[in-house]
Amino acid sequence: MNTYAKQYLQNQILTASPERILVMLYDGAIRFTRQAIMGIENGNRVQKLDGVSRAMAIITEFANTLDHGIGGEIAANLDALYAFMNNELSKANLKDDINKLKVVEGLLVDLRGTWVEAIEVAANEKVPQAKAASAATPAPKAFVAPPAASPYGAQPQLPANYRPLNAAG
Repeated sequence: MNTYAKQYLQNQILTASPERILVMLYDGAIRFTRQAIMGIENGNRVQKLDGVSRAMAIITEFANTLDHGIGGEIAANLDALYAFMNNELSKANLKDDINKLKVVEGLLVDLRGTWVEAIEVAANEKVPQAKAASAATPAPKAFVAPPAASPYGAQPQLPANYRPLNAAG
């Protein structure tokens, strides 16, 4: 990866919300699990080992950051699920078992989807509060252009409730 790409990635991480970082970590764990599958299919032990170890590191971090005091039963269930996934990854690594890797991949994809939905629900719950606050204070009637496309080719991600201001109000 060249210097500019590394800087761009670092900036994405440093400016991301905690929710976005969580989704990025799930994306990474899924990608590394798929890398391990490809490593087994191609007979590339280094690729398999790298994928398994990186996926395990991310899943272990998920388990380590659970707050059992606040999360209660949900945190305990997630902890057990993360332990199961790491156990399956370990067995898959020892026996070159693609099926165990696919089970972990499926669980990660499902969890990622659940987190994305939860994040959207939480964001939508904040929107009515913001609308009520903005109703009390009228917004200025100035034109605000939407953000320009990134020089790196990625399109900006605008919130679902984004509405540009225009001169007509």
